[in-house]
Amino acid sequence: MLELIKEFKKTFIESFLNLIPILLIIAGFQIFVFQSVPDDLDSLVFGFFIVTIGITFFLMGLEIGVFGLGNSLSSEFLEKKSIFWFALFGFALGFSASIAEPAIIAVASQIQAITNGALDALVLRLIIATSVGAITAFGIIRTIYGWSISKIIIIGYAIVLIITYFTPREIIGLAHDSGVIATNVATVPLIVAIGIGIASAIKERSALRDGFGFVALATITPMIGIQLYGIFALDEGFLSQVQYIANEAEDKAHYIGGFSITKVIVDLFDTFKNILPIIATIVIFQYFVIRKPLPNVSRVVFGFIFLILGLYGFIVGIKLGLFPIGESIAQNLVIMNNVFFIYLFAFLIGFGTTMAEPALVAVIKQADKMSEKQINVKMIRLLVALGVGMGILIGVYKIVSGGDIWFYIAFFYMLAILLALFAPKDIVAFAFDLGGVTTSAITVPIVTAFGLYLAINIDGRDPLMDGLGLMAFASISPMITVMGYGILIEKFKTPL
Repeated sequence: MLELIKEFKKTFIESFLNLIPILLIIAGFQIFVFQSVPDDLDSLVFGFFIVTIGITFFLMGLEIGVFGLGNSLSSEFLEKKSIFWFALFGFALGFSASIAEPAIIAVASQIQAITNGALDALVLRLIIATSVGAITAFGIIRTIYGWSISKIIIIGYAIVLIITYFTPREIIGLAHDSGVIATNVATVPLIVAIGIGIASAIKERSALRDGFGFVALATITPMIGIQLYGIFALDEGFLSQVQYIANEAEDKAHYIGGFSITKVIVDLFDTFKNILPIIATIVIFQYFVIRKPLPNVSRVVFGFIFLILGLYGFIVGIKLGLFPIGESIAQNLVIMNNVFFIYLFAFLIGFGTTMAEPALVAVIKQADKMSEKQINVKMIRLLVALGVGMGILIGVYKIVSGGDIWFYIAFFYMLAILLALFAPKDIVAFAFDLGGVTTSAITVPIVTAFGLYLAINIDGRDPLMDGLGLMAFASISPMITVMGYGILIEKFKTPL
């Protein structure tokens, strides 16, 4: 118990330090740019405190239960020597996690609302969930047989690029954002652990080279699925008849109703429901397919309880603190009509939220722990954060100045493909996975709201065509920075 308290204290301090960049960015804009104190300052401060607690529980839950469970499941399925059941487990895990993912539900509901039903939320969710499930199954097969992940990723992004050219422009931003949002905070650590577990259990496999790539693949297939839906299922110019109704979407970005015992219990239960499909999938396959009890049951249960508490605190804190202040700054920037500060905020908020992203911290540390190579955790986090900041900056520039999203997407994807051809093979899958991990619970709500708010309030911009797409830029840019770093360290023979 004393060891657990000591670990909690250490993780809490680390989580708070990770949030400092966001605090400095927000405080700097409020003091030096707006020269005002935000409304409900006490609520904002409390929100940041709750976020810190949430991140602490979340990271401890991953370390206590999820990572070990992923490795255990991989070993059990490999021992059973049934690729079919392992792949079926991968499909069920990917599908069940995605269909219940809060970020996917929120975005799909919002898109249905602002398009007045032209795009159905359930259809979008089913496409994303099926895509993630199918590619998770494929990822397991790929890792077992040792197929080159870099070649598969390059082919995948080339296919995405070609399909994007023929996709209705109204769908492109949504499709690429959907691929990014599909890689969520609860699923990513588990599938990363499964990938590393497979690579660690099979001789002549590298945890860094072969264990990663699941997240990258899980971002590609939803993009393809949504775009094919746009090409074949939607009439040409279907959105020209749509009247946008931006205010009809259920408000999922603010904490409404105050705290009460009943509300806390209800919200905790809602958080549990989001994790329940993952738990159900694990239990069903563990007891009815593997036919063995879960190893270290108490540790796994403890881990998932911490995970649920962490996600609950995380979501509540974001709604109380991060989202309202981000929304307020976006409103003030539009009122000021100063593009320099809009671009500055875009870069800084991307950088700051990424530095605080718990899933990113967890995955990099796990890679460092399991890899045969030593990884500079701080440098990788910094490179990823810089990449996300630059990506959001470029995406905001596109919203402000206008332009065809396809040309932006094409340039960045071709650059990523080119770098993947020359980057060290050990780092390619890791770099692509980091691009998917970064756009998670902290980044998505702030950046999505910022982009939509700009598109709605800038003349001549369309919220669906122009407001979406920021997450795609935020995902592809860190892949470029990390692979570029990998090329440099190989040239100068320095440690990763």
